[in-house]
Amino acid sequence: MRTRSLLALVGVAAALSVSAAVPASAADTPVLTTGAAGGTPVATGDVLSASLASGTAATLYSSSTGTSGVSCSSSTFTATVGDNPAAPGVATESLTGHTFDSSTCTSNVTGVLGVTSITVDNLPYTTTVASDGTVTVTPGAGSTIQTTVKLRTLLGSITCVYQAPSLSGTASNTDNSIAFTNQQFTKTSGSSLCFANGYFTAKYAPVTDTGQSGSPAVFVN
Repeated sequence: MRTRSLLALVGVAAALSVSAAVPASAADTPVLTTGAAGGTPVATGDVLSASLASGTAATLYSSSTGTSGVSCSSSTFTATVGDNPAAPGVATESLTGHTFDSSTCTSNVTGVLGVTSITVDNLPYTTTVASDGTVTVTPGAGSTIQTTVKLRTLLGSITCVYQAPSLSGTASNTDNSIAFTNQQFTKTSGSSLCFANGYFTAKYAPVTDTGQSGSPAVFVN
């Protein structure tokens, strides 16, 4: 009995030693980290930010396969982290800012001379980021995702308002990006020069955590 008890005690001690040597399990890693996959957890309340990926443009085209519409080479978003649970899971954010620099925007629509402004309305939006990289943007209760585009035309200034029930994107750890491709908006008001549908495409990278020193890139786990 004494020998068996000693063996059991040695076994428990060995198990404890192994446990202490093993790093934190995947279950302890949150959905959003910085520095690397499985890196430093992103804290609740941190602000994430990103501009367009280098060499790319944000576009709102009149069709999913065409090239007629509006293009901007400068755009930025900011979002505040609301919840960052253990992976696999779904992190939540509040999209508080989404801007387009109109001085970098052009339009090739017939009769349009230039872009006065592009404004994202009805903020904040709820954004979720899942462990598989799926990004979903939804408006607040009773609201809608809305963008107002003001254009200079041969007939004077016009305002085009576009709405969408939600947006879907993809997060990638390859370049710490979030990309949206041909997300459809429907015109709800505006002149005949405003195309009936707008298809939004943009890639933002790198997404960084401004709440951490050095604003490191954000990874999805």
